[in-house]
Amino acid sequence: MTDNQLIGVSRRSLLGAFAATAVIAAPTLSNAFGILKGAGDIRRIRMYSGRTGESIDTIYWIEGEYIPEVTKEINYFMRDWRSNDVVKMDMRTVDIMAAAHRLMDVSEPYMLLSGYRCPKTNAMLRSNSKGVAKNSLHMKGQAADLRLGSRSVGQMAKAAAACASGGVGKYSRSNFVHMDCGPVRSWGG
Repeated sequence: MTDNQLIGVSRRSLLGAFAATAVIAAPTLSNAFGILKGAGDIRRIRMYSGRTGESIDTIYWIEGEYIPEVTKEINYFMRDWRSNDVVKMDMRTVDIMAAAHRLMDVSEPYMLLSGYRCPKTNAMLRSNSKGVAKNSLHMKGQAADLRLGSRSVGQMAKAAAACASGGVGKYSRSNFVHMDCGPVRSWGG
């Protein structure tokens, strides 16, 4: 955490956050649901992009509040890398990603394949694939396509589905899982 990220955060809340890390490290279903319901003391996301070479490993929520500077970093990280367009990501999707990551009990960061997609990028991808929705939630900053080397598509999808907080798509042939904060549903194989 940088000095800029510590501004406005009390010593007490930081100590509580670090103490909570030991308590919340166990990969139980109750931990994931606690995060999604706002009961978690801290929330952390770890990702890297093979497209841009960038990575992010940060705490973005402490004691019931998102950290504005960090959410801006996440927005930039999850931008459309083809157009360089940045939007405000729906943090509910990041919450689902973080909760699923905790359920899988992995330290490996997600590989982000796709976060936000501008309409032009979505149309281009749609023209090349049957699996791209015309009104994709990626265009609203509400979805992410992710991969983990240490977990199968099935394991990732099961963890995301256990959160019961959005859509989960399994793309086994392409080796990634789609997670979004839209209606609860699942698809793929």
